[in-house]
Amino acid sequence: MAEVTRFDIARAAALAGVPHGFFGHSGGVYQFGYGGEGEEATIHASRAAAGGAILPGGTFVAPHQVHSPDVISVEAEWSDSATGRPSADALVTATPGLVLGIVTADCAPVLFADAAAGVIGAAHAGWRGAHGGVLENTIKAMESLGASRARIAAAIGPTIAQASYEVDARFRANFTEADARFFSAGREGHWQFDLPAYVFHRLEVAGVGMVEDLALDTYTLENKYYSFRRATHRGEPNYGRQLSLIALPA
Repeated sequence: MAEVTRFDIARAAALAGVPHGFFGHSGGVYQFGYGGEGEEATIHASRAAAGGAILPGGTFVAPHQVHSPDVISVEAEWSDSATGRPSADALVTATPGLVLGIVTADCAPVLFADAAAGVIGAAHAGWRGAHGGVLENTIKAMESLGASRARIAAAIGPTIAQASYEVDARFRANFTEADARFFSAGREGHWQFDLPAYVFHRLEVAGVGMVEDLALDTYTLENKYYSFRRATHRGEPNYGRQLSLIALPA
């Protein structure tokens, strides 16, 4: 029987006591996104094994992500296959035994929990999703299940850092001058955008009780994480995805 490579999992102090983890690629062994390299069966097995590492006997659930502000409240599992999954960029649940998952490759993975209420959430927040309200929508969906935003803890996992994220004037035009704090001057006609700080700010403004940024840069930590931008700069034909999970014990 082949030896299973140990998962590389980062955890957040803000979510202590809640089963969760931000999974790296373990030296390129694991690739968790159906849009990345690898056979569907292998990716399916890796996702299921990661879910089991977070919550033994739990059921893995993940959406088809489309950079939207949409959230699904999950009450029952669906098949984890490359096609046919519901489209959304965040999940919430109050159902024990479910392991909520999202994949990222520079965008911010955000895991949420109101442990007292027994409500959790997971969101994929790239600049477009964060700007469009996916974080606030996740909080509202958690409240509809009995959570209190003042009790919610949120953790931002591996995300491209400001020094690695150059943007142009067309990108900058999507934001107002009130958001200028998230841009630092770069070469002519360009800026460096601080996505983790922008996500952190929106969570704070939304009234989340605790926010933690793990400050892990997907671009520079290539021994641990995939990066869409790094792959693009290198002219690589594809890029992998890491996985972020949170669960309610059964």
